[in-house]
Amino acid sequence: QGPLVESGGGLVQPGGSLRLSCAAPRTITSVFNPSIMGWYRQAPGKERELVASITKDGITNYADSVKGRFTISRDNSRKRVYLQMDGLTPVDTAVYYCNRYLDGQTYWGQGTQVTVSS
Repeated sequence: QGPLVESGGGLVQPGGSLRLSCAAPRTITSVFNPSIMGWYRQAPGKERELVASITKDGITNYADSVKGRFTISRDNSRKRVYLQMDGLTPVDTAVYYCNRYLDGQTYWGQGTQVTVSS
């Protein structure tokens, strides 16, 4: 099914923005397009949690903690999903993972570190 490759993480000051990108270069379009794509995060000492997800039809779902600050989007023609993160706070510091779900199968990327600190 092909790997998921995240990019865009880094160090940002509180109040700043980052845009994460997830690519599925070896996933065929007919598999990527119907997949539910999501972003999860895991902070040190905490369980992995859903941040946002988007269906093939563009229906989105967000964790309460990021509503109004984060925006998930997808580009099926490029087999990519994005997470625009604005108004970042230290609480958002975590490893962010891209996720693809289809027909009971779940696939994960390797994760990208986001650190919010002054």
